[in-house]
Amino acid sequence: MNRPLIAVLDYGIGNLRSAQKSLERMGADARLTADTGLIADAAGVVLPGVGAFGPCMAALCDTGLDEQARAAAADGRPFLGICIGLQLLYEGSEEAPGVAGLGILPGTVHLLPGNVKRPQMQWNQLDVRTSSPLLEGLDGAWVYFVHSFAAPLADNVAATCDYGGAVAAAIADNNVWATQFHPEKSARPGLRLLENFVNQARTAAVGA
Repeated sequence: MNRPLIAVLDYGIGNLRSAQKSLERMGADARLTADTGLIADAAGVVLPGVGAFGPCMAALCDTGLDEQARAAAADGRPFLGICIGLQLLYEGSEEAPGVAGLGILPGTVHLLPGNVKRPQMQWNQLDVRTSSPLLEGLDGAWVYFVHSFAAPLADNVAATCDYGGAVAAAIADNNVWATQFHPEKSARPGLRLLENFVNQARTAAVGA
């Protein structure tokens, strides 16, 4: 079985290597990279992230990987955002007023509503709302979250969790997917999701 090349965008934030290692375990030739040529050649692209919206967006722009992320999302290749990587896909966030996000997805990331404890730092159960190759086999799965902000509950929300009400847990927007939870920290369900993504990249590589 071929190992599709997956570029994990390296913009110097957090433990990016854990996502790379998990993708390798699931059968990918995953590279943690800022090399524009390698990113352009990759069958799939992953934007992970931990921390705050403003510093993460600044680091992405400082490395020039903001444009690489936009290009990869626009050209139809499988694209996966993880945690802050999901939030960066939007136009902005209440966490950093005035800081522009990537604008790949419309809307603004908002603070978790109500009187819930922030951050949500726990395992929570997925409610898959929309059929998606990324979420195959994951309805009802328990996955691990660490976040205080969430994406808007729009039509592209493919899965939610219950945390004082419905919270966006996964996005599916054509070739752009994203998870608010950490698949690399979510045991077998997280690995299943990454395997699903690797399979999509493998299919894309064969069809290229």
